[in-house]
Amino acid sequence: MLNNLIKLRYNKQKCDFMLDKEKVKEVLEKIRPQLQMDGGDVELVEITDDGIVKVRLLGHCAGCMHAQQTLTFGVERAIKQFVPEVVRVENVA
Repeated sequence: MLNNLIKLRYNKQKCDFMLDKEKVKEVLEKIRPQLQMDGGDVELVEITDDGIVKVRLLGHCAGCMHAQQTLTFGVERAIKQFVPEVVRVENVA
């Protein structure tokens, strides 16, 4: 019985992580049209175990001089509002 309880807890934790990833994806889908209006886009790369969301800015966002502001005040703020467990959002090239 103890072995089953451990498996249940492990599966629950794994499920919770997957739900957070789905929440992040949902937020990105909601903000994507705003980025696309300016010729940009965003792609989820990974979510680390320590709560860091790694994204890739695409299109005009990739080379824009305002990319860091878009990332911090747009993408990160939106994600943290709906998924407060996220520590920060980073852009990967």
